[in-house]
Amino acid sequence: MSRIAFIGLGNMGMPMAINLKKAGHEVKAFDTVAAAMETAKAEGMNPAASAVEAVDDAEIIVTMLPNGPIVLKVFEEIVPVAAKGAVIIDCSTIDVASAKQAHAMAEAAGLLPLDAPVSGGTAGAVAGTLTFMIGGSNEAFRKATPVLDIMGGRLVHCGEGGSGQSAKICNNMLLAISMIGACEAFALAEKIGLSAEAAFDVISTSSGFCWSVNKYCPVPGIGPESPADNGYKPGFAAELMFKDLGLSQQAAEDAGQATPMGAHAMRLYETFLAEGGAGKDFSGIIEYLKNSARSEAS
Repeated sequence: MSRIAFIGLGNMGMPMAINLKKAGHEVKAFDTVAAAMETAKAEGMNPAASAVEAVDDAEIIVTMLPNGPIVLKVFEEIVPVAAKGAVIIDCSTIDVASAKQAHAMAEAAGLLPLDAPVSGGTAGAVAGTLTFMIGGSNEAFRKATPVLDIMGGRLVHCGEGGSGQSAKICNNMLLAISMIGACEAFALAEKIGLSAEAAFDVISTSSGFCWSVNKYCPVPGIGPESPADNGYKPGFAAELMFKDLGLSQQAAEDAGQATPMGAHAMRLYETFLAEGGAGKDFSGIIEYLKNSARSEAS
């Protein structure tokens, strides 16, 4: 049994922390939202009055926070008081520069940091089947693996500090582009008289084969069950996709790399959110595309 501090009990963090508690670990939890702290206590976790109190004597520290500035602020509070040799795992999705800064801060204090953003959504967090994209030293990865295995179904050690975030934003940029392409194809099929069933049967078994069609089809009643079958209630919210696209474009600008499709995808998701997409799954962008004139979405 490990002594684990868990900071950030939102839609993803709470089920992740619950899984650690169910596995028999001692979890001391903190969140700024009172209701989250009440839930944590009801689930058998030890509530902490602050992030600093949560990390007291912790062997493993896990953070799941909204953005880079908040991650760095929390690290500034907890790193100086954390036990030397503790593993600190940031599961937030943040910009690469902030991730590297957090690594440097933790390493200077004698901690073992990992950036470990996740894929799999809230369903994966509840089921303990998340994919972790991990950056950090071999030693930190080795020590964190037993804990990460409880929360995830797949661990990918991508390299040194910051590489987990790099992998996450590259993957999600491609996912956004792929989903927009899938939505455009099904929208066009409908307009020119091809049934969604026929389009799926062809695309899913030929050169258009992709995760956005075969596993997460944006058309209801086609393929495996997806948010399209539930009124586009989020599995992965459009707001989060827009955030990740922003991180990808920030990284592209910093690196001097052209990503024209990624930049266009970001603009499309921005418009989708402004025109009713807030609170919907990212695959719900098909509704915006189907209702747009040719000139509006170009």
